[in-house]
Amino acid sequence: MENSLLDPAEARASRLNATVAVTVALLSTVIGVCKVKDDNIVQAMQQAQADKLDHWAFYQARNLREELAKATAAQLRLQARSQTRAELPAWDDAIARYDKLAVEQAQKKEELRQQAEQDQKNYDALNYRDDQFDLADAAISVAIAALAVASLTQRWWLYGLALVPGLFGTAMGVAGLAGWHLHPQTLAQWLS
Repeated sequence: MENSLLDPAEARASRLNATVAVTVALLSTVIGVCKVKDDNIVQAMQQAQADKLDHWAFYQARNLREELAKATAAQLRLQARSQTRAELPAWDDAIARYDKLAVEQAQKKEELRQQAEQDQKNYDALNYRDDQFDLADAAISVAIAALAVASLTQRWWLYGLALVPGLFGTAMGVAGLAGWHLHPQTLAQWLS
């Protein structure tokens, strides 16, 4: 019966290894859940970026249409000067149509500018949350590596040290999942 009992050093090592294993499992679960949400956010970021580019492209097309309508109206005004009085109503109608077209294009262009700027705001808001998940992923990865070293060296103080990035990463992951306004801006800028 005495052979089955662990000596105190083996018991401490066994407790540390078991604690490390449970901690790694918990941190891996956190990062797994965060990864699913992060992937969805990245897809939404890609869509927001594509929408922004589309809106700016349509903005440029509207701008060209507006400028072409203005130029055509100006050209018709110049040509109308050489027309007879009887021909002027037809020229005035054509000029009015192009003036109206230029105004319509300017209004539609402004709507597209506003949509493109909103797309950028959406992207920035999503990027904020993506940064949270990136920080969670990085911190938890560091924690898991430190936990492996703690298990290999059998040092409880290394286990405690590994909890620092582990808890930080968990906090960032939960903040990303919950939509909390928690974001170490300086750290995110330094890492990007």
